[in-house]
Amino acid sequence: MPPQLLPASAAAFAPRASSVNVVLGSKIEPWLTQTLKRINRVKRPLNSVPQHQRCLTETLSSPNAIWTLASLMLPKAPESELRKDQNPLIEAIFNFQFIHLEAYIVHVDMVLRNEVAYKLTPDTIESLIEYHKDIHCVNAKANTYDWSEKEHQCKKLHEEFIQAINKFVFTTHVSALEGLEEDGVGELLSGKSEDVKNAVMGLVKPLLPPPPRIVDVVRQPPLLPSSPANASMWSQPPTPSSLSAPVDSWRVLPSSPSVTSSSADSASSIWANMGMSEVQMPSPTPSYSQPYSTAGLFYSSPVVTSPIPHLPLPSMLAPHCGVNMGYNHFGWDRYQEYTTTM
Repeated sequence: MPPQLLPASAAAFAPRASSVNVVLGSKIEPWLTQTLKRINRVKRPLNSVPQHQRCLTETLSSPNAIWTLASLMLPKAPESELRKDQNPLIEAIFNFQFIHLEAYIVHVDMVLRNEVAYKLTPDTIESLIEYHKDIHCVNAKANTYDWSEKEHQCKKLHEEFIQAINKFVFTTHVSALEGLEEDGVGELLSGKSEDVKNAVMGLVKPLLPPPPRIVDVVRQPPLLPSSPANASMWSQPPTPSSLSAPVDSWRVLPSSPSVTSSSADSASSIWANMGMSEVQMPSPTPSYSQPYSTAGLFYSSPVVTSPIPHLPLPSMLAPHCGVNMGYNHFGWDRYQEYTTTM
């Protein structure tokens, strides 16, 4: 479609021009000739394109050439001030008003786009601005929650409406000129008024508050009463680096207390080579007492006479289990000596 070319009088805040821009084609449609003959009180010759153009331009440039595009029924006051009555007719009479959308023609194009452009009159623009400020903005602020920039956003919304309503230009097909009356006044036909209502009310934007902020609540895991404040409940105690390998039991204590070392030097060398970190003795040292039974070489079950001390874990004793393990004064590694003597 060809681009829309509008005169300077169609711009925002531009005053009405003294002459309407009319562009006709090389051939005049019969309906336009009949319309011009109908509205002219004085008979004028309409035998050529320039005569049609001159007659149409003078008619539409008249100060009385005002078109009624549509009529809006809007409330007279904010919602909190409207009158309540059981009769809906009384409510409509006292609470609503009609604003007639009046406009004048700024451009007629019958060559490129075959359209007519209308611009709202200053009185209509002022009425719509007053409605937007005194009623629409008040209702919008009452129906939305408060936030820090609410008043600023409402003023910005009103300023945007002022700019939009002054820029508003409605275009229709050139066949709308069939509704032309004397002195250039007219009214839209063929249901075009509904399109004007929707276009104008589309400029009345709602006041949109900002979306609520989503706050992520980070919950710390519960801490045990004995754990410090900055410690994690799943933290493991550090493993001492000095424990490089498990210590053999025969290096800690001899297998039988009754057996003495063959050489004092060898015993002293063993204890001298061991570091303090290699010695692991439970605290307190567990003491075991087994009563001796005369029935053969069998031992009775242990008698517990005191609370059970802290014993080392089985994983600590697992590497030491074998024939070298001694039990009280009887060593299983010397089993052959005991059997021969018996």
